[in-house]
Amino acid sequence: MEPGMEELMPRLLPVGDCDLAEDFDPTVPPRTPQEYLKRVQIEAARCPDVVVAQIDPRKLKKKPTVNISISGCQPAPEGYSPTLKWQQQQVANFSAVRQSLNKHRNHWRSQHLDSNVSMPKSEDEEGWKKFCLGERIYSEIDALSDNENLGIDYLKVGFPPLLSIVSRMNQATVTSVLEYLISWFGEKKFTPELGRWFYALLACLEKPLLPEAHSLIRQLARRCSEVRALEESKNEEQISALNLIICLVSR
Repeated sequence: MEPGMEELMPRLLPVGDCDLAEDFDPTVPPRTPQEYLKRVQIEAARCPDVVVAQIDPRKLKKKPTVNISISGCQPAPEGYSPTLKWQQQQVANFSAVRQSLNKHRNHWRSQHLDSNVSMPKSEDEEGWKKFCLGERIYSEIDALSDNENLGIDYLKVGFPPLLSIVSRMNQATVTSVLEYLISWFGEKKFTPELGRWFYALLACLEKPLLPEAHSLIRQLARRCSEVRALEESKNEEQISALNLIICLVSR
């Protein structure tokens, strides 16, 4: 190695000249530690200073896509399977939401939150469930009293996924809250509040998706398909919401 390069790339294990036998042959397996070190020096000296990768430009023309396998999803009830046109439209809308969110994230992050908004810490699972779903759903209270109906108490009904809120969530928090709500959904019924947060959190996920995020959204799609298959009243609005989440995950 040249003296100048030594300053930029110091040797981790400096090795001096080795005392080798006269019959040393670098082409045969080393017999001593000194022969091994000498062979490493010889091979390193033969490495080129610059290596150029051979890339086929034809392979770069196609836009990379991410395919999410959602095997295990149950089929939609008869007559409630979404059309291809509907799915394509939902994906287009969702893509526009994602792009807008990324473009204006810094603006919404700078907006002041109301005094009653206190976002939990990332690791506070119970705090996030109450924050997103509200005391009413979290505590499974069926109805609000007359006094509570006079105004919206977000502590009781849950905070909606406002842009000023979700824009403050980093990727670790987005993934954690998604995990908390999917865990909740695994044992509870689907609600509009839950659906709104799922949509918002999916829109906040940045690509390329981490393996943990892949696993979470596959789990979410499977759970949605289970709830959809068990929907006895065939509530069109609820089935449409479940179809939407499954569509976004799969596409």
